[in-house]
Amino acid sequence: MTATASAISFQSDNTGFICGFRFEPGKPGVALDSSEIADALQRAENEDADDAFIWLHFNLSRAGCMRWLQGHLDLPESFLELLGEEAHSTRIEQQDGALVAVFNDVIFDFERTPTQVATQWVYAHRRLLVTLRRKPLHSVDRLRECVRSGETFRSPADLLGHLMCDQADLMTQIVRTTGIDIDRIEDRFLASKITSGRQELAGTRRVLVRLQRMLAPEPGSVFRLLARPPAWLHPEDVQQLRESTEEFSVVLRDMSGLIERIKLLQEEVIARLDEQNNRTLFTLTLVTVLALPINIVAGLFGMNVGGVPLADNHHGFWLMVGLVAAFTCIVAWWVVRRRNNQ
Repeated sequence: MTATASAISFQSDNTGFICGFRFEPGKPGVALDSSEIADALQRAENEDADDAFIWLHFNLSRAGCMRWLQGHLDLPESFLELLGEEAHSTRIEQQDGALVAVFNDVIFDFERTPTQVATQWVYAHRRLLVTLRRKPLHSVDRLRECVRSGETFRSPADLLGHLMCDQADLMTQIVRTTGIDIDRIEDRFLASKITSGRQELAGTRRVLVRLQRMLAPEPGSVFRLLARPPAWLHPEDVQQLRESTEEFSVVLRDMSGLIERIKLLQEEVIARLDEQNNRTLFTLTLVTVLALPINIVAGLFGMNVGGVPLADNHHGFWLMVGLVAAFTCIVAWWVVRRRNNQ
């Protein structure tokens, strides 16, 4: 880390600074304002306290954010190149002794829409944690509230593990809420109201599949990292990261089960719709077949030609009605019998 107090003009509107905290062993985090950032960075670099560290949180959508990061933090070029690129999957890896992570998280408004997922970038070293995002994210805001409420943290990795636990808790909440919605749709389906939840099912499944696709690589990335962790990681941090990853894996399995349940429910809805369509088509076919004899007879007797049978018989009309009715009954009996046999 490099910082010069006189060189920094730290305006939050331009640099994207959201919040900052300085942590010491066993003490709650102390909030840093814009005028204290440079001194805090310099002290963290020079002092010999083993566990003192800083957390800085930025809004990457601000125009001056990248310039400030490049000018005042000694971040790896590989990490800076990742900034601004929307991630297609979550990953965490080790670069030059530091932890570099790209998370996909849920935006703060918490509405299940296809645009609810946004990217968060994390850089963690022994004395520094830097988090960046473009949109307000639910998990990092929960972490900030925990810090403000006085919770203590022993290292940047402890903060990162807490962030991952918050992310897993949020995914659990989404799965539970979605499960309740699916129960409601299933109840309506059993009540034969099968068309009211079809679009909702499709939208929910699309969002869950997208979340699963983006978040599924996270447990594997963390477990690979923990196989060869950085030297500055405390054993407690390694254990916390492992536990949060296992919790996240359980959430992903629950999400997979919910997706499979939605898929089966969609198949049941489609099967019932097909059954209704088949019954409707059979009714239309039956009506058409029953009307066929009278249409044929009407067509034949409607010809203006000589030799029309029963034309001079006073009972000819009723004879033809009886003939057509008898033939229609025979055809209807044949159609119904054939359907029952099938």
